Amino acid sequence: MKKLFPSATAALQGVVADGQLLAVGGFGLCGIPEALIDALRDSGVKHLTVVSNNAGVDGFGLGKLLETRQIKKMISSYVGENKEFERQYLAGELELEFTPQGTLAEKLRAGGAGIPAFFTKTGVGTLVAEGKELREFDGETYVMERSIVTDVSLIKAHRADKSGNLQFRLTARNFNPAAATAGKICIVEVEEIVEVGEIAPDDIHLPGIYVHRIVHNPTPEKRIEKRTLRENKGD
Repeated sequence: MKKLFPSATAALQGVVADGQLLAVGGFGLCGIPEALIDALRDSGVKHLTVVSNNAGVDGFGLGKLLETRQIKKMISSYVGENKEFERQYLAGELELEFTPQGTLAEKLRAGGAGIPAFFTKTGVGTLVAEGKELREFDGETYVMERSIVTDVSLIKAHRADKSGNLQFRLTARNFNPAAATAGKICIVEVEEIVEVGEIAPDDIHLPGIYVHRIVHNPTPEKRIEKRTLRENKGD
C-alpha cells in the first residue's frame, strides 16, 4: 500500500470529518505535527474532540484550531500558555476533561494495545475519580480509567521509510508513539523519508503497521514554547 502523500492536505482528504475524536502527538511545542495541524485547520472540519497533552499556544500548534473554533472539547493534562483557551473555557464555549499526564499516556497506550480499561492509584480521592469505579487491591484503592481509541491520530516523527517504520528524535518521541497506536487511522509528518531497509531494525521506534499515511515536511518551524535568556556578563 502506498503510504506517501504529496502534502498534508492530501493526506487528510477522505479521513477527517466533523465531530471526530483525534489524538495529536507532542509535548508543549516539542514534536507536534505542525503541517498536519495547519492542514486540519484549512480543512474546515469542526466540533472536534482532541486528545493531546496540552493545547498549544496562542497562534501556534493546536492554538490555531482554538482560534478558528474547530475544537469543542480538549482531553489534556496541561492547558497553560494559551489565553484563547482560557477565554473559551471560562466563557463556557469549550469543554475540558483534565487527565493526569501519566494516566493520559496510559489511556492512549492501552487503547492501542486493545485494553479497554485499567486501574490506577492516580487521582483517588480527588475530582479525577468522581463518578468512576473504585476497587481495592491488596488493601489499596484504585480508580478505573477507560482507554482511548481515536478516529484519527496525527503525529510527528523524525524519519520514516516508505513502509511507515518510524524513528523519533530525542524528547520529540514523547506522546507520539502512544498517540499513533491509539488511532484507527494514523497520519505521520516526518522530516526525512528513506528507502525500506535504511533504518536499522534497532533504530525503529514504531513499526509501520501502525502508520497509514506519511507526509514529508523537511523544514518545520520547531518553535520554542518559552525562550529564557541569561545575560552573559563575562569575567
